[in-house]
Amino acid sequence: MSALPASAARTARAYPLPARPAAAPAPRLRVVRAPEQARSRVPFVIACMAILAGALLTALLLNTQMASLAFERYELSNELSRLDQDRKDLVAALDQRSSPARLAEAARGLGMVEANGTGWLRLADGSVQGAPAPAGG
Repeated sequence: MSALPASAARTARAYPLPARPAAAPAPRLRVVRAPEQARSRVPFVIACMAILAGALLTALLLNTQMASLAFERYELSNELSRLDQDRKDLVAALDQRSSPARLAEAARGLGMVEANGTGWLRLADGSVQGAPAPAGG
C-alpha cells in the first residue's frame, strides 16, 4: 500500500490549500468637509486694472507737466536772448557816449574849458609838480 503512515495520509492532500490573504487593516474613515467655493478672480483683475490705469494717468500727467515746463523754458530762453541783446545795445550806447570827443563836446556844452597845463600836488611835503596854468576861456 502506501509508504506513508495513516496519520500522514490524512493530512497530505493532492493539491495545496490556497494561501489566505493577510488581514487588511480596517479602513480609517473620516468626515470631510464639502469643497470650498472657488474664489472669484474679479477683485484681482479689478485691482490690476486700477494699478494700470493709475500708472497711465501718472505717465500722462508727467508728460503734460514736462511739456509745460519745456514751453516755459523756451519762453524764458527767448526773453533771456532779448535781454542780452538789450544789454549789448546799452553797452554800445555807453561806449559811444563815453568817447573822448563826445565827453569834450558835452563839457563845452556845460561851459567847461580845457586846462592849459596839469600839475600834481605832493601831499607828503606839500610841493606842486608839473606846470599848472590857469584855464583860459
